[in-house]
Amino acid sequence: MGDELSAGRASGIDTSVPHSARIWNYWLGGKDNYPVDQAAGDEYMAIFPGVVELARASRAFLARAVRYLAADAGIRQFLDIGTGLPTVDNTHEVAQRVAPESKIVYVDNDPLVLVHAQALLTGSAPGLTAYVEADLREPEEILKAAGQTLDFRQPVALMLMGILGHIATFDEARSIVTRLVDALPSGSYLAINDGTNVSGTAIDEAQQQYNEGGAVPYQLRTPEEIGRFFEGLELVEPGLVSLTRWRPEATPFGTPAEVDGYCAVGRKP
Repeated sequence: MGDELSAGRASGIDTSVPHSARIWNYWLGGKDNYPVDQAAGDEYMAIFPGVVELARASRAFLARAVRYLAADAGIRQFLDIGTGLPTVDNTHEVAQRVAPESKIVYVDNDPLVLVHAQALLTGSAPGLTAYVEADLREPEEILKAAGQTLDFRQPVALMLMGILGHIATFDEARSIVTRLVDALPSGSYLAINDGTNVSGTAIDEAQQQYNEGGAVPYQLRTPEEIGRFFEGLELVEPGLVSLTRWRPEATPFGTPAEVDGYCAVGRKP
């Protein structure tokens, strides 16, 4: 952790304020976080311990979704916005295991993610992996920069994993998704997961405290709202479900419990 965090400080990263990517990394058992992130993560877990399982379920869904898109849907281009800090089974690793020629563009606005991206998110030939430092609120800028690596005349998988909650209002989030999807050709896919509050009041209380603690606020949304991001698209089976219920891998322990995050994958006709 030391070299990366030293590089982060040199890049002007504010280590006095918790950041969602670093807190998420902490919940996943990573080492790329600061004491302020650990404190915020611990406070959240004290109120809603299920957030650790939610973080793991979110990461596992990403891997299953990318594997489906590369192996079953034949997608060879991925635009992953809000990539977060690298961990196991990053989008390019999963996609390029299936199809080495896959091209992946990561997008994030956290300087620490940029530090890691330059070192770790390198991909493997004959595929390509690129990184764009940009904000989700500027979709046209993202598309312009991603177009240097991706061919928007061919299908692209747009990945929005746990990022749309950082957009304050549903209408703004939906507008951003629409503008991104409108730029993709027929046969492209949209994959989303985001936090919900269907299990009770504990996660609402934890999220409110988190939002008031200096981190970038995150808005929990209903499954119905998440479903509306897919209007006009053809949902892949099993449709909109809890993260653990989207094409789960067989285990000897039966059906996994639902978590407070919903997801879906949709195809653009």
